[in-house]
Amino acid sequence: MLVVPVIPIDDPADDRLIDYTSLTDVALRRRLEPERGLYMAESSTVLGRALAAGHRPRSVLCSPRWLPDVEAMLADPPDRAEVPVYVAETEVLEAITGFHVHRGALAAMQRPELPRVADLLRAGPGGTPVRRVAVLEDIVDHTNVGAIMRSAAALGVDAVLVTPRCADPLYRRAVRVSMGTVFQVPWTRIDPWPGGVGLLRSLGFVVAALALSDDATSLDDLAADLPPRLALVLGAEGDGLKPATVAAADLVVRIPMSGAVDSLNVAAASAVAFWATR
Repeated sequence: MLVVPVIPIDDPADDRLIDYTSLTDVALRRRLEPERGLYMAESSTVLGRALAAGHRPRSVLCSPRWLPDVEAMLADPPDRAEVPVYVAETEVLEAITGFHVHRGALAAMQRPELPRVADLLRAGPGGTPVRRVAVLEDIVDHTNVGAIMRSAAALGVDAVLVTPRCADPLYRRAVRVSMGTVFQVPWTRIDPWPGGVGLLRSLGFVVAALALSDDATSLDDLAADLPPRLALVLGAEGDGLKPATVAAADLVVRIPMSGAVDSLNVAAASAVAFWATR
């Protein structure tokens, strides 16, 4: 087992902490994270799940309280590489990041290379068949993306595809809301979209668009006669799916509603659809 290098920090302006500074500046993080190949894993639970998925930490920043947990997780890394752990008191952590660090630990992680859509959908982990996938079209709220990823993990969705304008599943808030389950569900970006509907169909998927339409199929009817391979397409908050996407889909599906309610939040709708088609 490796001896984890622990580095005390008392200066928020320490140059070694550049990965962690000003994390509340959304525009800055959106610009820098993809370019530098980084994402943030917040909390020891999320870090543990990222490590279990084979993701590589660049460094960890934590409070003294969480140091034993972090040291235990990093003591036997698969690649035998040492990971520096910067330790600072809570007020210093907040000065560095600009927010209260959830559960006292934050890790700068190397982004994994995303697979090609066709490669992802041919077979899942261990060669298991990929029968059910979710497509997230232009869902821009990171909280919703994280919640959908958590539901996908809990309800056995085999893979998730995100369109070019969809929020990043590895953005800090999305990862935290997902409770790290974003590392359990295989995912990648599908581009172009809705042109990618043709690719899904060529791979044997029936593409079902969840949308409000007078001629929509009830989710109950779809669940009663599930196709061998199903792609459930969920649309953006407010506007829903693009008309071009609905037109390109094999069928339109609607969740039966009562109480004069016509739709659910997209994260709630995803959980209902995933459960019904499990």
